[in-house]
Amino acid sequence: MKQKAYAAAGVDIDLGNRVKSKLPQLLAATRRPGQLGKVGGFGGLFALDIRRYRNPVLVASVDGVGTKLKIAFALNRHDTVGQDLVNHCVNDIAVLGAEPLFFLDYIGTGKLEPDVFTEIVKGFACACAANRCALIGGETAQMPGFYQPGEYDVSGTIVGVVDRSAMLDGTKTVRVGDAVIGLASSGLHTNGYSLARKIFFEQLKLKPTSRIADFEGTVGDELLKVHLSYGPLVRALLQEFNRRPRTPAAVGGARGGSRRNAWSGGAIKAFAHITGGGFVDNIPRILPKTCDVVIRKGTWDVLPVFRVLADKGKIPEAELYQVFNMGIGMVAVVAADQAEAVLRRCGRHGHRATLIGEIVRGRGETRIE
Repeated sequence: MKQKAYAAAGVDIDLGNRVKSKLPQLLAATRRPGQLGKVGGFGGLFALDIRRYRNPVLVASVDGVGTKLKIAFALNRHDTVGQDLVNHCVNDIAVLGAEPLFFLDYIGTGKLEPDVFTEIVKGFACACAANRCALIGGETAQMPGFYQPGEYDVSGTIVGVVDRSAMLDGTKTVRVGDAVIGLASSGLHTNGYSLARKIFFEQLKLKPTSRIADFEGTVGDELLKVHLSYGPLVRALLQEFNRRPRTPAAVGGARGGSRRNAWSGGAIKAFAHITGGGFVDNIPRILPKTCDVVIRKGTWDVLPVFRVLADKGKIPEAELYQVFNMGIGMVAVVAADQAEAVLRRCGRHGHRATLIGEIVRGRGETRIE
């Protein structure tokens, strides 16, 4: 049978359809209440149950995995990058107190490789199921000549919801004297890979299959560790420590938009996801202009990968804390008298948590001391 002209040009629609035919089975575990229709339509459908909220606010975020993908290409391992993407997006909306509702993905590649596609989607599905987030659709684009052979890019969009009365806004609630808790990361997560790749593979002349003392596996294994999701933990902490008002009068009316809706009660004041920009640029996003955050070095165990990058890369300390998470994937600002209780709860949920600093008078900046 003669090859179709579009396939001869590099875009095999029939192959794409055969690969996508497996999606319903792969995505079955991601279904959740509210999801309508099936994957493959012109648009994904989700019906928000507004009876659960007094004044629901939708929260959306979009992101990619960045040059961490280069490690996946080098090792031909594609089952983790989908998890990285979903978890990163979940964390970005969790800091506002939002529960994830649904996720949409984009995969762009020069040539569609069925096994690679399946592994990526398995990663999406695994993380969506773990975060109770429906995977309701996406796009797979075949663009011959646009990407290097064997390479692709992925991005994703997440939409969540939070009741206006429970929405976190540290710029209004953080106060001098509040405690700062650090939640341990698994490694680099999805940031700083351009610099890390330069140090490991250009300066040190290592390969992804090389081994370094103190690493659990190869350099590639270390760099492909999955970006942790803190979403379930954040929701558990808010449920325990920030029980929102029950009566409409307490929040200025069931549907009202008054300033009283920005409820400031509860021990949990704010969260910051430590992504691109590290401690230096991310924590100030949740600070009042009259407060600084002081991060105390030595209060947590810095992971071996960051010690190697610091020592071998000769990176100034100030830059380390702006590029990398240094072993802390998220910080929580909490009332000081509840810090120990929050730490215990984090541990019961399987997250390593440490008291790493405090809020002091200042100008809305991060101070590493």
